[in-house]
Amino acid sequence: MAQPAPQGRRSSTFTRLLRHGFTDPSAAARLLHTPELAPVHDDSVLLEAFGGAADPDQALLGLVRLVEAQGEAERQRLLATLVTAKPLRDRLLGVMGASEALADHLARHPRDWQSLVTYEAADLHPATPEFEEALAEGVWGEEGGALPRPDALRIAYRRCLLGIAARDVCGTTDLSEVAAELADLATATLRAALQIASEEAPGDAAVCRLAVIAMGKCGGRELNYVSDVDVVFVGEAKEGTEEAAALQAATRLAARLMQVCSDITVEGTIWPVDANLRPEGRNGPLVRTLNSHLAYYQRWAKTWEFQALLKARPTAGDPELGQRYVDTLAPLVWQAAERENFVTDVRQMRRRVIAGIPVAEVDRELKLGPGGLRDVEFAVQLLQLVHGRSDATLRSATTLDALAALAAGGYVGRQDAAALDAAYRFLRTLEHRIQLQRMRRTHLMPEDGTDLRRLARSMGLRTEPVDALRAQWKWHAREVRRLHEKLFYRPLLDAVAHLEPGEIRLSAKAAGQRLEALGYADPVGALRHMEALASGVTRKAAIQRTLLPVLLGWFADSADPDAGLLGFRKVSDALGKTPWYLRLLRDEGAAAENLARVLSGGRLAPDLLLRAPEAVALLGAADGLRPRGRLALEQEVLAAVGRADGAEAAVAAARGVRRRELFRTAAADLIGAYGTEDRPAEEDPGRLLDVVGSAVSDLNAATLAGALRAAVRESWGDTLPTRFAVIGMGRFGGHELSYGSDADVLFVHEPREGADEQEAAKAARAVANEMRRLLQLPSADPPLPIDADLRPEGRSGPLVRSLASYAAYYRRWSLAWEAQALLRAEPVAGDAELGRRFIDLIDPLRYPVEGLGEDAVREIRRLKARMESERLPRGADPTTHAKLGRGGLSDVEWTVQLFQMQHGWELPGLRTTRTREALAAAHQAGLIGTEEAQILDEAWVLAARVRNGVMLVRGRPGDTFPADARELAAVGRYLGYEEGHVGDMLDDYRRTTRRARAVVEEVFYGA
Repeated sequence: MAQPAPQGRRSSTFTRLLRHGFTDPSAAARLLHTPELAPVHDDSVLLEAFGGAADPDQALLGLVRLVEAQGEAERQRLLATLVTAKPLRDRLLGVMGASEALADHLARHPRDWQSLVTYEAADLHPATPEFEEALAEGVWGEEGGALPRPDALRIAYRRCLLGIAARDVCGTTDLSEVAAELADLATATLRAALQIASEEAPGDAAVCRLAVIAMGKCGGRELNYVSDVDVVFVGEAKEGTEEAAALQAATRLAARLMQVCSDITVEGTIWPVDANLRPEGRNGPLVRTLNSHLAYYQRWAKTWEFQALLKARPTAGDPELGQRYVDTLAPLVWQAAERENFVTDVRQMRRRVIAGIPVAEVDRELKLGPGGLRDVEFAVQLLQLVHGRSDATLRSATTLDALAALAAGGYVGRQDAAALDAAYRFLRTLEHRIQLQRMRRTHLMPEDGTDLRRLARSMGLRTEPVDALRAQWKWHAREVRRLHEKLFYRPLLDAVAHLEPGEIRLSAKAAGQRLEALGYADPVGALRHMEALASGVTRKAAIQRTLLPVLLGWFADSADPDAGLLGFRKVSDALGKTPWYLRLLRDEGAAAENLARVLSGGRLAPDLLLRAPEAVALLGAADGLRPRGRLALEQEVLAAVGRADGAEAAVAAARGVRRRELFRTAAADLIGAYGTEDRPAEEDPGRLLDVVGSAVSDLNAATLAGALRAAVRESWGDTLPTRFAVIGMGRFGGHELSYGSDADVLFVHEPREGADEQEAAKAARAVANEMRRLLQLPSADPPLPIDADLRPEGRSGPLVRSLASYAAYYRRWSLAWEAQALLRAEPVAGDAELGRRFIDLIDPLRYPVEGLGEDAVREIRRLKARMESERLPRGADPTTHAKLGRGGLSDVEWTVQLFQMQHGWELPGLRTTRTREALAAAHQAGLIGTEEAQILDEAWVLAARVRNGVMLVRGRPGDTFPADARELAAVGRYLGYEEGHVGDMLDDYRRTTRRARAVVEEVFYGA
């Protein structure tokens, strides 16, 4: 019986084990002293080798299992070889320390350790023939003869994999060689699987020719350890066989090949064979003829399918047919960049990839997330498709080879290409080592501390390995994101900026091609703007060359990149000599992206900005885009009016404040709708709309207050002979103004004590008229039209009435529509106490006690029906007119207002000027069901946002969707639809408003 070691000796052993990387020295000591390892348990060379493994504890456990599985003679040979042969020792322990799955394989097949002996230093690059020979021996040789062929293939595959993994973890081969060897092994495996299928069905093999085309990473000879192997099958009849029968036979062979590789048995699985990249995907036939493939790609294929064909490579089956397939389809690949929807398709595919990542996994995703491997691959492939049309040197299926060719051709800067190459190799190596542990298909960084430590040590990190790994990973991810942007745009600048002599640059033609491919409609004009911005040796030009690569990318991600670039040039020309401007864009991360989104989002915001470019400073301030309240706005406007010399100058100052604040609101709206890199798009469109409505309403109220102060001061000094108030009506009173709305108002006055009533009325009329005149004077600032047509008697009635006159009129002559219009009346400027008394006057009218009688309800319904038939513009589509069309603003508002007039007297929640608040109150009171209220609210928000979107995009009001395709796409982006989904937007609008109209028919009309 073994005696326990003395305490001092045990402590010394534990210290040695900890120093060599073991995390559980107690368990390691027990394993080292098992009888099977007795000959070597004190061997310092072996202990040193464990210390070099990614996980010494796992490597030791794997070795014990392997030794236990050997016969006596084989055990002694293994231990002797371990001690004397360093290459084998490093490879074997390195594999078991990095891969639990391969350690399990060695325990099940204990003789396979000998395969590592044959991989000597002079034989580091086995190509496909070597793998084919090894697989053939394993499947059809003496050992394989005792097993079912598929199981023999699985075992032989893992045996070959041992050699690749051993050289990988020992650092005797680099990433490109590992990925190429994995692809070559996959090629040999596909060929063996097809041979197995042909042996099982010799009749099928006799009547058809079948070629297996590798796609994806296998086709590009850059495969992962664990990955689906993407393939496409092409078939052909042999002489004397009907095509249909031959295709059926080829389909059976292809299906069996996939089954051999994909089935899970006691030996596990090799990898899934995925044929979903074939024409029509999983819905299309598994095998097609070459002519059928060609017809599909000529007529039906999408851009991403040509992108996938970049990596097509014949791998198994009939080599002549496979090569003919590639040669036939290659010309179509290099025409893909000329397709009208090229940019849209490429962007949509990248967005779909990112959108498909579960939220909880985005920050751990090495492959698909921002700054991940797919960013590199998409960027390289896009540049290949753009420039490979005229430069055959770029037509490589391998990412890093293609990147090197892009650098050699001057399409990518050499330093950028080298940095991207390094980042890609790091991320791919990280991905490989993660997969190697359990041989599972994953691209997620582990969260478990043990897994992270093993992973870090496998990457050669020994000091604070987990922290060092995280730091390197995040640094490389940031580099990929940075270089992903530069990859497209920096060479464009080199083409137009006069930089160092002899530097390789894109030709003007190549630069124009790239801009066109990225969505710029006028590449010649874009190059001209870039040259004006970035040429020269001034500090300003140098900063522009730093900014433009990123800005061009953000512009290209909009519906109108040309407008974005043109706007940026204009703003830069206006502010170019201002020292803070470029510094703001360079140093404040959010400012540049915010500016890009605003300039390319439509005409309204850029027009406002270009009238006072210094407002760009708002885009960089921490709270620069936060709407200001009415009180703060009114104080600023009144202070500006007080400093001005004369009424016209005073209102010009007030309108200048309004212009700046309109820009602030529009910019915040666009950025909230589009989102930015650090700020996701606002998920609640109703909240965005409420913010805009309140902000514009408050701003217009403050502007009216300033105009009123200016008009009074000009002729009467500080005191008007009558008290004067402005009452907001319609959407103004409801805090629901859109960007292009007029200011609907009523004017009310009340003579001061002792004042002559006629003089008071005359002064009130003069003030009202002067306000209207001042606010519409020709100016660089947008006008604020005042509309007083909702006053008693409409345009025929006096512009201003006294409070007593309003009371007399409403008591004797008021019509139903006037009472309804008063539902959204609210004081907005002037004498606050007079405004409150006006509201007290009209409350009994708009919220009649006991509600409306049947005659009044019928009258309101009749007025609504008349408006529908008479006011819709000639030729307008009633299904898309946001204001008067089916289920639009008018439908919802009249329905809500009917609730208010019927029940406002008894339900305080209905006494609000805001449509959505009143609708919510009606629902809470049980006047309308939950689903119906949601339908109306959704339709009202959507219709109102369409009007805002049209104004933002076109720079002028509109109640229906634009006819111009680019403007329509821009409205779609504002509403949250990606490029290419304009049809979805229109369908969704019609569906939403159709449902709303059904509710209106039932609730308002009582149908």
